[in-house]
Amino acid sequence: MKTVVLKFGGTSVGSIKRIKKVANIIVSYKKKKLGVIVVSSAISGATNDLIKKTKELSNNFDPAEYDVLLSSGEQVACALIAGRLKHLGYKSRSWMSWQLPIITDGPHCASRINRINKNRILKFVNSGGIPIITGFQGINLNNRITTLGRGGTDASAIMLAKFFNANACDIYTDVDGVYTTDPRNHSKAKKIQKISYDEMLEMASLGAKVMQPTSVQDAKLNNISFSVKSSFVKRKGTLITGNKKAFSNQIITGITSTKNDAKVTIIGVKDKPGVAASIFKPLSLNQINVDMVVQNISLNSKETDLTFTIRSEDLKKTEKTIKQNKNISFRKISYDNNVSKVSIIGVGMITTPGITYRMFQALALKKINIMVISTSEIKISVLISNKNVKKAIVALHKEFKLD
Repeated sequence: MKTVVLKFGGTSVGSIKRIKKVANIIVSYKKKKLGVIVVSSAISGATNDLIKKTKELSNNFDPAEYDVLLSSGEQVACALIAGRLKHLGYKSRSWMSWQLPIITDGPHCASRINRINKNRILKFVNSGGIPIITGFQGINLNNRITTLGRGGTDASAIMLAKFFNANACDIYTDVDGVYTTDPRNHSKAKKIQKISYDEMLEMASLGAKVMQPTSVQDAKLNNISFSVKSSFVKRKGTLITGNKKAFSNQIITGITSTKNDAKVTIIGVKDKPGVAASIFKPLSLNQINVDMVVQNISLNSKETDLTFTIRSEDLKKTEKTIKQNKNISFRKISYDNNVSKVSIIGVGMITTPGITYRMFQALALKKINIMVISTSEIKISVLISNKNVKKAIVALHKEFKLD
């Protein structure tokens, strides 16, 4: 029997009406004589509400108890879906991650799935049942509940597809696929029919909210093709795959932007070997992720100015860490949290010269100043002022013929 894994996000199960619709989608697969394994997120807003409660109780809420608390949201959604399916006359039940179990490793709040015990689920599916499994979570070797990070139900679905050798994996969300850019930023954004793992990974990492980046990485490592579809409208979605056949010859596949960047500049740092490491090591130890980096050498070659970007929520912690760092000396620190990163992504740029020039020229014609630049083989990112993001996206979308 062919098997399909279906994942439903928080907005898909955000109300009783939507849960009824999700149940109908599940039934449509079952009617095709498929073995169906369902994984669900918590009801939209439930996880945020639980996080808010932890912050009201403690500035340093215990990570293990944090995972226990947050994992409860999926339990509610799964029970409601299973209950609806039983009402419709289908054999179904909810499964907590620890009941399979789904084994994870890594720290609380950011674990990765290592192994899934298939026996109970296979027996249930082969008997005609529809298992509804809690996403976003598992248990570690200490028998404690762990979570996979925000958006982790995507990773649950990908790994279930891997361990159950599923014939298909469909990710249902509130959008009907992956678009060339966020339709809220540009009305001429269009849906991408097929996209490579690498392009999707870059888009997810650079601001596209459709997929959790680690889940795309898991799909690539395990060669799991999957589709992103809408649970609200019946349309063909976007296929994310490693299969190179049938990809379009589009040079640029998509354009993304971020909303939570901050720029930090350390002015007048002594220019000597190891200074960058002295700055970035304490940041790393404080779990502060540094992204774009640029270094300017002064004319006398004795000092340097170092600019880098971080998440805006890490700004206060970054300032404190730098000022407490006794291994460096500098004249001044400046900050700017009114910045955003705009990126163009596409495997076609590897073999196409002139992409960098075209991007910079398109922005220059709109009088958009570039503060920081970073590149890889398949993406170019620039840091610009928040106020210019939509204008930049419209210009780049037109320049690379994505309208």
